[in-house]
Amino acid sequence: MRVSISGDRRWRAPVVAIAAFSAVLLVSPASAVTPAGGAAGQSVELNRLPDEEASVVEILLADSGELDELVATGVDLDHHVSRTEEGIVVHAVVTPNEVAALRARGYQVGDVLFRPTDSAERVAERDATIAAHKAENRAFTASLTAADTSDVKIIRADYYTSGTDQILSVEAKWAEGQNSTSTLTVVRDSGPGTALGSGGTQTISRFVDAGVYLYHRGASTVTTRPDRIQITSPTGGVAVAQVKEWLPIPADDPEGPGYQKDFVTSYLTPTELYERIHQLAAEFPDLAEVVELPYQTNGYRRKAQTVLGTTNANRVAVDSLAWGHEGGNEISVELVNPGAAGRPLSVSVTGKDIRVSLATNASGALTTTAAQVVAALNANAGSLVRAYTYRGDAGAGVVAATARTALTDGLKAPASVSRDPHPMYAIRIGKHRDGSRMGVLAYAQEHAREWVPPLVAIETAERLLRNYGHDGRTKQLVNNLDIWIAPSINPDGGHYSFYDYASQRKNMTNHCPLTDAADALGRNSWGVDNNRNYTEYSLFDGYSGASSSCTSGTYAGPSELSEPEDKNLDWLAQHKNIKFSMNLHSSGNYFMWSPGAYATPGRISAPRPTLAEESFFWGASSRILTAIKRHRNMAVTPARTGPISDVLYSAAGNSGDMLWYKYGIYAWNFEVGTSFQPAWAEAHQETMEFANGLVELMRVARDFDTDHQRPKSGLSVTASSTPGMVDVTFTVSEPAAVFYTVDGSAPTYSSTLYASAGIREGGETLTLPVGTKIHWFSVDAAGNVENNYRADGTGKNYQKGSAVLPTS
Repeated sequence: MRVSISGDRRWRAPVVAIAAFSAVLLVSPASAVTPAGGAAGQSVELNRLPDEEASVVEILLADSGELDELVATGVDLDHHVSRTEEGIVVHAVVTPNEVAALRARGYQVGDVLFRPTDSAERVAERDATIAAHKAENRAFTASLTAADTSDVKIIRADYYTSGTDQILSVEAKWAEGQNSTSTLTVVRDSGPGTALGSGGTQTISRFVDAGVYLYHRGASTVTTRPDRIQITSPTGGVAVAQVKEWLPIPADDPEGPGYQKDFVTSYLTPTELYERIHQLAAEFPDLAEVVELPYQTNGYRRKAQTVLGTTNANRVAVDSLAWGHEGGNEISVELVNPGAAGRPLSVSVTGKDIRVSLATNASGALTTTAAQVVAALNANAGSLVRAYTYRGDAGAGVVAATARTALTDGLKAPASVSRDPHPMYAIRIGKHRDGSRMGVLAYAQEHAREWVPPLVAIETAERLLRNYGHDGRTKQLVNNLDIWIAPSINPDGGHYSFYDYASQRKNMTNHCPLTDAADALGRNSWGVDNNRNYTEYSLFDGYSGASSSCTSGTYAGPSELSEPEDKNLDWLAQHKNIKFSMNLHSSGNYFMWSPGAYATPGRISAPRPTLAEESFFWGASSRILTAIKRHRNMAVTPARTGPISDVLYSAAGNSGDMLWYKYGIYAWNFEVGTSFQPAWAEAHQETMEFANGLVELMRVARDFDTDHQRPKSGLSVTASSTPGMVDVTFTVSEPAAVFYTVDGSAPTYSSTLYASAGIREGGETLTLPVGTKIHWFSVDAAGNVENNYRADGTGKNYQKGSAVLPTS
């Protein structure tokens, strides 16, 4: 898929040497919150009480260091990171009990943005910014010289429309940005051939992350589309750049006459999603089939439980041995005061009713401790229940009499939702489903509470099958692609979100030990974050953005691929013809790809794509996002487009990184809309627009598969401030890798690979001695080699040039 020296397109870069950091993560207390200025040694549990609902709240942080500390606590963060010079604002999905714990540790909790009663309203739009390494900022500053290079550089100048607004977004670097708080003024023209200044001005402000200046940025509404902009720095440097259109709407609509769409009318549970794809496959047996994935989930099921007592020392937790629906819910237990002095502790069992008669002393006072009740229950009712003290407490507190209490699994879904391990399904669409065609994978609902993304998957499947008979472009896709669509990767959590706890993010597997939150009071905190349980750049490799706490919103599980849901995605990715994928999430209106993780401290990133790969990601993304915009002119902004760790935060062990680094699949991630569960009118609009984008991904895959055009490349040589040297850059006709030599040898895949100048920038500038002989060749993302050059060192038709200024 990607250019590879060895020809093996599935590679994994070496894990960074941060074993000590990894060890700290892995042995941290299960529910301890790392302080934001809190007292050393203090620990607070982030537990959700059984009937607590979660809200989305602001948490105010000083810098990226505090953000990384907060992520490391395992708190359930929404997809919002807003960075300013004053600090960082993030959104967390937390209960009142968790808010109290965070405040006790010194975190500043701000406004409540979303309450359980607000699920029909849109959450305020989230913002995200770009992260970068200190070294890249230093490299930019070091590359500038007063003699021939301005001290300001325009990185991006993007014009786009969103709704009825016209917007110009500008990003630029200034050599003095680290030391000066000055804004930069952008001067606009008012169109081709007009004077600079005729379109007005706007200012852009510094983006500072953890005390490090990264660049200036800003967006402003404009009344006319500018063609050029100019920035003059406070120190006199001047930069001029052409304005590019971001996500232009094409004149030719790819949906021809009679194109059918709009096939969803309501939210669908996982059971209904699976029923829908079975219906489609039955209706179109020549074009589709439902594939049962090899691993069943652990099930929408729980043991029946209760917790007796009021304080940690006198609490007794009781679990049924049978699942709740298999008899556990029929068990009851009571703690009885015998009403007489000098009575011993005893347990009697009648059917499934358990009676504990507590011991008394000579004066008739109760003397039985929680630990003694636990031992008595396990000895005398061990065929029905398992008892244990509360979360590792010694259980030395004396228990009180308790009325008969029924054990319950607490599940509220109707009987139509199976409590057994759940088979997972994908629909496979294509005229040829034998692995001989280019494969594309789309999957949704890794996070249970995200209800719109599964609808995008279903809408796309419907469009592909129902337009096949009369729409030529659809027929071309279905005839020539092998399309896998898995509408719900996490059916157990999805059902729990619909029927029991709307804020559920994870699956339902309870990995908590008895010394942690395995009891009934922890039931809304159980589960593994399916998007942190994969194999590449994970918590277990020492990367940030996942938690070892079984109650954390980002719990990575006990090991990589411990969860059946994740094993199923890994199984899908092993189909060698799959070269493109889309992971459908919500919310935030982001569009992202790898790298998705970094290690702290130092923000040591998973390997970044090459310049050619990054160019391909950007180019294909523009097509996909333009298709999304076509529905109602909603623009996913430039600032929300790019690698996950650039525009959001580190997400160790996410699925996109596994698909990209392990299997060489070009893997994208949608973040649909601005709320997990918007009002239906909005959910419907989001479904329609992002289905446009998912169908466009199919077109990207088809064009890639039929791309036999060989790239063309050239040299651009300009003057350097260093005597006897010139500056050299390569130009390419399309996203392509360039391998080059400067020692006169023939270039091969082992030669130097032309690199990026930095995050979100173009190619690097090579400063070479005048007259240096440069040999090179280019190869595009589809593997087409320039001039059909044999890159093993024996070919002769590579490109040749010299580091010499062109003559006028």
